[in-house]
Amino acid sequence: MQVQHILKSKAEGSVVTIAPGATVADAAAVLSARRIGSLVVSSDGVSVDGIVSERDIVRELGRRGPTCMADTVDDLMTKSIVTCAREDDAEKILQTMTDGRFRHMPVLEDGKMIGLISIGDVVKARLSELAMEKDALQDMIMGR
Repeated sequence: MQVQHILKSKAEGSVVTIAPGATVADAAAVLSARRIGSLVVSSDGVSVDGIVSERDIVRELGRRGPTCMADTVDDLMTKSIVTCAREDDAEKILQTMTDGRFRHMPVLEDGKMIGLISIGDVVKARLSELAMEKDALQDMIMGR
């Protein structure tokens, strides 16, 4: 299965971004309101400057307390972002996310963000693929 198959199951334009310079409090409010785990930090909605996650915020809160909420997302975001392309293999992406211990990966095409996939999206797609394979094998064994 390729990344493009996973993107088809997601709503078009579903990547939620936040502008560089926004506060951590702003990011936390968006994460809470949208019930999502990360925001892509982007000045134009298609470039990827970084990613800030709920985990980034919680770690900083635990380290410094509520004063970090006035900081900008630029201070907390992960700047070295691993990305993928439509044609990439989902199993490879799952392994990359697992090895890198991150949960969200922007999908780029011609240097522009066209989507964002989570490890949950990849696992769900893989489980669906395995179920289809199981059904096909059962049908073959049963002579259907």
